Amino acid sequence: MSNIVTNTASEPAVILRGVKKRFGAVEAVRELDLEVERGALVGLLGPNGAGKSTAIRMIMSLIRPDRGELRVLGGDALDAKDRIGYLPEERGLYRRMRVGEFLIYLGRLKGLPRHGLTARVEGWLERIELPGVFRSRCQELSKGMQQKVQFIGAVLHEPDLIVLDEPFSGLDPMNARILITTVQDLHRQGRTIFLSTHQMAQAEQLCERVVLINRGEKILDASTREVTQRFSPRAVEIEPLAGVEAARIALESIRGIESVRTAEDGRTAVMIVDEHTDPHFVMGVALAAVPCRRIEIARVSLDDVFVRLVTEHGGHARQPARGAA
Repeated sequence: MSNIVTNTASEPAVILRGVKKRFGAVEAVRELDLEVERGALVGLLGPNGAGKSTAIRMIMSLIRPDRGELRVLGGDALDAKDRIGYLPEERGLYRRMRVGEFLIYLGRLKGLPRHGLTARVEGWLERIELPGVFRSRCQELSKGMQQKVQFIGAVLHEPDLIVLDEPFSGLDPMNARILITTVQDLHRQGRTIFLSTHQMAQAEQLCERVVLINRGEKILDASTREVTQRFSPRAVEIEPLAGVEAARIALESIRGIESVRTAEDGRTAVMIVDEHTDPHFVMGVALAAVPCRRIEIARVSLDDVFVRLVTEHGGHARQPARGAA
């Protein structure tokens, strides 16, 4: 791995330049360039098998790239292990250990002093809504509860960089919301957070910036706001008081409208606006022409962008080789 001479105090928390990793005949990651600024909350997105977990494992120095430059907190992740919190995709607890004992053990591994550690663990269990499990054995917990225990293990030592690989996988909506709120709190404290996920709703809610990879290649790297603006459809939705079919005749005559179709709900008309027309102008004209219950500019979701870009890039990711993801 190449050395980079730079000011480590000001350089990004994570740097990948031209990183490549192959498993047999499969290129899991190819020529990946990525920077995660200190204090940022960045999502690495992609379908299953796109190369997300392989990239995470290289960042954590669990595997080494075949080629390229990689730095974490100014050096190698192993040299900064006590400043990094890592939640791996593969969940693993010492099943027969009691929860409190397990978390105290992890805290000691990360250099936390024994004094006050029990109170810190109990505080985290309360914070993440796991009261009363301190003396429970890990194997007695539900899958979602076990995952929250592992999350605590990743952040207990107050790391500078938190790396989360598929943190919402298997969580019900309530527990996912608890985890999202906790991650947001940690980010507000100034932690750098880098998470990998294929769940677009959570990524859209959490991330300031998203990086989308497919088939091992980066195909998008932008702020969440920029993504929604860049890919926003030029469409206006209107729910008329009368029937949709009757409204379509009036709507089709509006200047700047390319087409009008009926939405799947059967109650809403969708007007596609040409690129030279302001959608807000269309809304004003439509309101004057058709009495309606609701009218709004259609909003693109991160999920819509994900599907569109992955499809344009050749569909779903390849099946990963054994050990790749």
